[in-house]
Amino acid sequence: MFRFLLILIAALLQPACSLLPTGETVHYYQAETHKAYDDVLAELEIAITEQNFRITGHNRIGKVIRQREDISFPEYDTIQYCNLTQAKKLLLLSPHAIRHMPCNVVTYTYAGKVIIKSRLLPTNTNNSALNKFSVTMNNMVKEIINFAAE
Repeated sequence: MFRFLLILIAALLQPACSLLPTGETVHYYQAETHKAYDDVLAELEIAITEQNFRITGHNRIGKVIRQREDISFPEYDTIQYCNLTQAKKLLLLSPHAIRHMPCNVVTYTYAGKVIIKSRLLPTNTNNSALNKFSVTMNNMVKEIINFAAE
């Protein structure tokens, strides 16, 4: 009886598991600049709002570590942002796309430069409408990063 239940459960779960995305490659977009770190952060905020996104979170990780431990520590920040209209479109195209939210851009100092980096949405899925949406969103992310870096 126990063996029968295991086979039944496996048979029922098989179709559900086949709906999950597999083998997805994560792509990033990055720019570097010699601008002052705080200027980059300020321009990121401007660029994000100009693209009609709302900033939903800002973690000043490097600053908090410096303050908490009273040590010299490099800059590390993450800024999360969202547009609920765009989020709804994405989720209607694919419920699995929730794993790409919220939009997130990271900044940090490395080798005398400020690095600005964000994950891009996949554009090679079997859903052509999702791919088209992702290309548009990726272009917006690149514009945000480029604005902050220039």
